[in-house]
Amino acid sequence: MVRLARTSTPPPPRESSPSSSDPDATQAKASLSSLRPLWPFLARHRGLLLAWMLSLVASSAATLSLPIAVRRMIDDGFASGAGIDAAFSLLFVVTLALALATAARFFFVSLLGERVVADLRTQLFGHIVGLDQAFFERSRTGELVSRLTADTELLRGVVATSMSVALRSVVMVLGSVAMLVVTSPRLAAWTLVGIPLAVLPLVLGGRRLQKISRESQDRVADANALATETLGAIDTVQSHAREQHERGRFGAAVATAVEVARRRIGVQALVTAVAISVVFGAITLVLWLGAHDVADGRLSAGTLGQFVLYAMFGAGSVGALAEVWNELQKAAGGMGRIGELLEEAPKVVAPASPRGLARPVRGAVALRDVTFHYPTRPDTAALEGFSLEVAPGETVALVGPSGAGKSTVFGLLQRFHDPQSGSVSMDGIDLRELDPVELRGSMALVSQRPTIFAASAADNIRYGRLDASDAEVEAAARAAEAHDFIERLPGGYASELGERGARLSGGQQQRVAIARALLRDAPLLLLDEATSALDAQSERAVQHALERLMEGRTTIVVAHRLATVLRADRIVVMDHGRIVAEGTHAELLAEGGLYAELARLQFLDAGAGAQP
Repeated sequence: MVRLARTSTPPPPRESSPSSSDPDATQAKASLSSLRPLWPFLARHRGLLLAWMLSLVASSAATLSLPIAVRRMIDDGFASGAGIDAAFSLLFVVTLALALATAARFFFVSLLGERVVADLRTQLFGHIVGLDQAFFERSRTGELVSRLTADTELLRGVVATSMSVALRSVVMVLGSVAMLVVTSPRLAAWTLVGIPLAVLPLVLGGRRLQKISRESQDRVADANALATETLGAIDTVQSHAREQHERGRFGAAVATAVEVARRRIGVQALVTAVAISVVFGAITLVLWLGAHDVADGRLSAGTLGQFVLYAMFGAGSVGALAEVWNELQKAAGGMGRIGELLEEAPKVVAPASPRGLARPVRGAVALRDVTFHYPTRPDTAALEGFSLEVAPGETVALVGPSGAGKSTVFGLLQRFHDPQSGSVSMDGIDLRELDPVELRGSMALVSQRPTIFAASAADNIRYGRLDASDAEVEAAARAAEAHDFIERLPGGYASELGERGARLSGGQQQRVAIARALLRDAPLLLLDEATSALDAQSERAVQHALERLMEGRTTIVVAHRLATVLRADRIVVMDHGRIVAEGTHAELLAEGGLYAELARLQFLDAGAGAQP
């Protein structure tokens, strides 16, 4: 359903999303344990996971066999001509096995990363669109998009690269250490002294890196949110000639993100440099000792070469672990932020055993003694002690100044929120007992600022009822006076309307939204200034279509322009979340008060002539 445009009650001010909190406050969540929720996504692809593990074992075994082949080549191949062919053949076979196993490992782990991230993005998007309106009132769209893109992209790197490198490096370190001991226990003892020294900077720098990584991702999300907000209001930006101002704001946000990233990169570089320096310093010492052993005849040249290769494999793997540790810290921050979103639970949910609306739905609605505060404005009541009953087939207009609570009534009827006290019902059933999907399926909404998707004209109209035929779509467009201008588009009903309907005028967008509501053919019709964007000629034509649509249906109209509600069965005047008067147009004029004042301002002061 099209999202409600809050015209009479402005949306509560947005606050920062919980996922954009101070890194210090969420430090615990950004630890490597934040990556634990990735396991279910990996477990879904057991075949790929097993194939990757087998190829990893094969490539590691081939790598650890290389030094043995090199020792055979040096000691046997160079010592006697008879062993040259066998020694070099063995080296080639080991190299070929390594190449094939490495290629297989890359293929399986890369494909695994793509599928895991695709599953994660799909689940995260599905979870977000299922959250209630209270969540979106305190969240920024750009930041949510950043979670779906930048943060999940970090996790792609973890699964497809970092995880593979980390596990391979661990296997290589353990295998190299074992082979070092087998090759020369004396030299191995000296080598093992350097390993704890190499791990130490990882432990010391990890906590600092974890905090900065989380902060860096938050600043990127801030820049994305700002860009999304600005591009979404580009008409306003350009009409106020604020392009330079917005460039400055975005540039400042990007500069902040770069500065935080610079600090993160500095810590990463320092940790990596210290670890590699310590490891290769230890190797240099061991090689010096080994050279003396060869000179004294305690080791052969081939055995020392074998030892050197194992030492280099182990050292390189420790260095790789240092870099992977940095990447894992970054990904942990991203997964922590995604995890916070996945932990968000909507407060408006279907009951365990929902009741069903009787068929056909009559469309009788009632709000009884409702008091409602928006979650972001707990001290201000949008509705207070509000009671309203609308009979099936009745047309009721809600009028009043901005902020009176008119659109809040629409939000409660669609169960975007639940009231703090009182009840809202349809056909005698409390909305809390209904499945929100079934409830909203019995309503059609036309808002003042309709949502037009970047899809074809037919698809935009068919959003009201996805299984509608082309003939039904065209019939709805004709009834909404939209058929003629759609036919004039380059591709007719197949024409793409652009993002937010950029290829249509405001009045044309409104008529597409009305066609969508006509196609929905719901028993309860909600009109929020549905004809406000139309010119006089189009308004008359669409008003006729709406009158036909309203026949036999319950209709609630929110209006600022009183000329649009003169034929309503009942007009309800609202102010500060309460009903202050109700009746027909003539009765309310005779009664005086707020409605009479609104009518005087619109009809007389506007020079509209005598009141109808």
